[in-house]
Amino acid sequence: MTFKHLTDTCLADHIGEGGLSDGALTRGLMAAAPAHDRLCQVFGAGGLPALGVVRDSGDLEDLSALAEDWRGRLDDAVILGTGGSSLGGKTLYALSDRGFGPALGGPRLHFLDNVDPDTMAALLGALDLARTGLVIISKSGGTAETLAQCAVLLPALAAAVGRAALGDHAVVITEAGESPVSRIAASHGLRVIAHHPGIGGRFSVFSVVGALPGLLAGLDVAALRRGANEVLRAALEAKRVEDVAPALGAAIAMGLLQERGITQSVLMTYEDRWANLGLWYRQLWAESLGKDGTGTTPLRALGTADHHSQLQLYLAGPRDKMFTLVMPACGGEGPVMDAAFAKAAGAAYLAGRPLGDLIAASARATAETLAKNGRPVRLLSVERVDEAALGGLMMHFMLETILAADLLGVNPFDQPAVEESKVLTRNYLDGAKT
Repeated sequence: MTFKHLTDTCLADHIGEGGLSDGALTRGLMAAAPAHDRLCQVFGAGGLPALGVVRDSGDLEDLSALAEDWRGRLDDAVILGTGGSSLGGKTLYALSDRGFGPALGGPRLHFLDNVDPDTMAALLGALDLARTGLVIISKSGGTAETLAQCAVLLPALAAAVGRAALGDHAVVITEAGESPVSRIAASHGLRVIAHHPGIGGRFSVFSVVGALPGLLAGLDVAALRRGANEVLRAALEAKRVEDVAPALGAAIAMGLLQERGITQSVLMTYEDRWANLGLWYRQLWAESLGKDGTGTTPLRALGTADHHSQLQLYLAGPRDKMFTLVMPACGGEGPVMDAAFAKAAGAAYLAGRPLGDLIAASARATAETLAKNGRPVRLLSVERVDEAALGGLMMHFMLETILAADLLGVNPFDQPAVEESKVLTRNYLDGAKT
């Protein structure tokens, strides 16, 4: 496994009354056992394609050819999509681009997941459209935001490269069947890549939705899936529920909700390359569990930056939070701090140390301080930062979310409350309501 799941400091035996009692943990694991059995049965019967996609990389050959073509001749690629159509790919892309351009070469990727008119205007002003590609992602084919983006960018792209060349600069990812996006593809001569109808957006990172941006970024998407499959296989093959890390995580989170009133879940990462993992997790957990008056609120934090903005609240504010720290194995890494400079500044403890030592020590200190203050905190100790590790973490969170939903008695794969807002938005634009 590419990471260790350490949960002792979520338990009352280790941190006092803020932690989960032995009795509550036992009850949670007893409830998680049949939930795990149901997951295994559904998967074994061919269900849960969002998980099963990691068992095979045969579909990557065709996608890789497209990605290599674009990587060789385009400067930029714009990913059109919102929510799960964007967050997974954006999380993968951060492995390649820390904000200074793609370290692995290829086009710069821009995830246009909002419809802010100022951002769109700025993007249009910054791109050389003749050397730009569009990846248009909409599972349903009718997402209003994605259609709006297309209505602006496709005509501009056609004006730059000629309508006949649009097929060399734009592709569509959508379900089979008639939809607004499929009609756009047909009328503009765009290639359509099938979006699996059984894979929802927030669970789609291992499918073509995440794979194509990952390949455009030069990432090893096969390794991403291998890391995910390692976690999936371990979860499916475990004989005891307490050995199923995602089941243990779900039991602890739901036990803390019920016994301690822990209604918020903070995911704090310590690598800039992991920063967007918190955004992806936030949607996964919130949209899957927030139903029928239940669920917990996911929060994203980034160490060490948020030590100086949020940690005071975490340590001395309401006892309503569970913490998950993704602990980096970065000790000994990075540029070395000049010894003479550090000593002259009165910071001899920094002298001659690589930057990685500081962030590793800060993460360890934060975990210990949270535990000493009776705040439930678990650790995901990562051996390295790469595609396999990221795939493993994302699969862990997906499994944990599905199992937590089972414990809550809700369907993790729908979002009925959101549909009302979508319908009302269309009505306002139609003039049906003013």
